[in-house]
Amino acid sequence: MYYFIVNPNSRRGRGESIWKKLEETLRTYGVDYQVFLTEKPGDAKGFAKTLTEGCRDSTIIVAVGGDGTVNEVLDGLCFCGSITLGYVPAGSGNDLARSLKLPKNPVKCLKKILHPEHYKIMDYGVLTYGEDEVFHRRFAVSAGIGMDGAVCHSLLNFKAKSRFLKLPAGKFTYLFAGVIQLIKARPSKGYILLNGVRKVEFNHAYFISAHIHPYEGGGFKFAPDADYEDGLLSICIMNTRKKGNLVQVLLSALLGRKSLNKGARFYTCREAVIHMEQPMAVHVDGESCFCQSDVQLRCIGKRLHMIV
Repeated sequence: MYYFIVNPNSRRGRGESIWKKLEETLRTYGVDYQVFLTEKPGDAKGFAKTLTEGCRDSTIIVAVGGDGTVNEVLDGLCFCGSITLGYVPAGSGNDLARSLKLPKNPVKCLKKILHPEHYKIMDYGVLTYGEDEVFHRRFAVSAGIGMDGAVCHSLLNFKAKSRFLKLPAGKFTYLFAGVIQLIKARPSKGYILLNGVRKVEFNHAYFISAHIHPYEGGGFKFAPDADYEDGLLSICIMNTRKKGNLVQVLLSALLGRKSLNKGARFYTCREAVIHMEQPMAVHVDGESCFCQSDVQLRCIGKRLHMIV
């Protein structure tokens, strides 16, 4: 039995049209499946939890949507039994699919899932935040605080988002929102504590991103050295007095290069504690977690079993 969790509203309804093609293929091959269609944020997490909570049998769950859909599915999983995750990208950014080099054709993705040849046991991350009440949120691709979080937050609330999603790649949407947030951005003082022992202080941090996979924001390669099988987070800190240096960082990421700008710092660690002197926007896999001043991130190594 294959369980499909489908976001029909991903990328202006693209998820629905993709699902129709997939369903036709499933019926042609006589595959035994069950589908769960999301209607609102949180549905995918709820479906994943219902399917796996207390279940010790082998379960195959296929997410159809964008990185946000995968994020919700991952966040809802209960690792009681053997769980295998498949993914058919249907979003605007598709950074996970880009990192895994999945086929752009959804039917080809489905056939790889139905007739798997390769599996990966991958890392995922956990973001912890909150004061009076503590929240934990898993992430498959990346999490960040600062300007990249503000960009993700603005995209989720951008009234004209659908207009820009007509562009052929999600990175241009992200770039447009990034220019707006770049104008608004204000740096913060703070520090990051790596693996509980190494403290790195900064005075002009615009954003800090933690990566399992190299890409973020529809193709921006902020962490070229990220390896989803090494049990480590790749940390990128943009700390600079000159806001103009951010342009170079964004362009380098857009071109898939590691920024040589001395304001960009790179680290690897299993866990990190970030403190900002002022609250800044936080995101996980492009989904907004509102504003926080303190967050903790850690890598859960070799836990996510995926068909690639």
